[in-house]
Amino acid sequence: MAAPMNKVCLLPRIRCFTNFRRFQLTHCQRNLTSVAHALVYESYGDPRSVVKIQEQQLPEVSDDEVKVQMIAAPINPADINTIQGQYPIKPTLPAVGGFEGVGEVLEVGHRVTNVKLGDKVISNTATLGSWRTHLVCNSSAVRTLPEGTPLLFAATVRVNMSTAYRLLQDFEDLQPGDCVIQNAANSGAGQAVIQIAAARGVNTINIVRDRPDIEDLRSYLQGLGATIVTTESELRQNEKSIMQDVPKPKLALNAVSGKSCFVLLKQLQPKRTMVTYGGMSRQPVMVPTSSLIFSDIKVRGYWMSRWHEETATDTDSAIKMVSELCSWAKSGKLQPPKHKLHSIVDYKQALENAMTDYHTEKQILKLDRRGEN
Repeated sequence: MAAPMNKVCLLPRIRCFTNFRRFQLTHCQRNLTSVAHALVYESYGDPRSVVKIQEQQLPEVSDDEVKVQMIAAPINPADINTIQGQYPIKPTLPAVGGFEGVGEVLEVGHRVTNVKLGDKVISNTATLGSWRTHLVCNSSAVRTLPEGTPLLFAATVRVNMSTAYRLLQDFEDLQPGDCVIQNAANSGAGQAVIQIAAARGVNTINIVRDRPDIEDLRSYLQGLGATIVTTESELRQNEKSIMQDVPKPKLALNAVSGKSCFVLLKQLQPKRTMVTYGGMSRQPVMVPTSSLIFSDIKVRGYWMSRWHEETATDTDSAIKMVSELCSWAKSGKLQPPKHKLHSIVDYKQALENAMTDYHTEKQILKLDRRGEN
């Protein structure tokens, strides 16, 4: 009877040892990741020409650092402008592209306390360089996300989602039933404005450019929660019928500039605010004198990177914003912009698409298999 008893007693130990060895192998495999693939530019210029894929050796993780496996990262207009040398942020060259993205922590240094192994994280700085498969950085350069945040939403939360949140939060006291008007409504930030406003019970008048597929785009944006989707020409010709069921806007959001500002300002309530956060037309902001004198309109500018920089030590504001956005995403009230996924090796096509006129899809680089979720 002794032999069977010994055999039975050894089984738990064998299972335990096997599980431990599996953990060891997995842990070592993850921590020994030493090579990354990155999209690098060594000079400013056309992204389609100057961006190249390179293999990079990862440094050892020091006591204050973390190793991150990047999962997904979008291509934003600011990324394109930075590579072109036309953006205020000038990374030290050679540089890795990408202002934002989501990754998973693979390894942590001994003194790191703000993140742990397995956390999903986003960039906490504008110069991290998210277009790569892996990176090693100081732990202060990343911020953890609430558990269960959808990955593709997480990949776009720092730029477009946060921009939309602050535009709707910081300039006018918007209440349910109020109205906002915006141009470039099909952009990543524009789609986020529509959804966040809808989640808060705020109406949106959304102006897009004339295009062959206007009805498809109108249907898509209305599906996100847009109250009205129109073109500038439609609004000029049918202003009364289009505007009859919504109040005059308290806030105008301008990402185009040029003469497009006239359309926004004409609809805006007196003593309210137009905020410019982009200049897609590459023309100056044009404001009629009458809007300033007789309507007492406030004209403001906004740059999301400055907000991140100025609130770097004010973690409560950032934590509240990210938590609320992620909560809406988990509940289905907020979704990532319409998008197209690309493997990192297909980066040239992704850049080409991102620089094409009339595109609504956000081009997103998937940097590991989870980027498909």
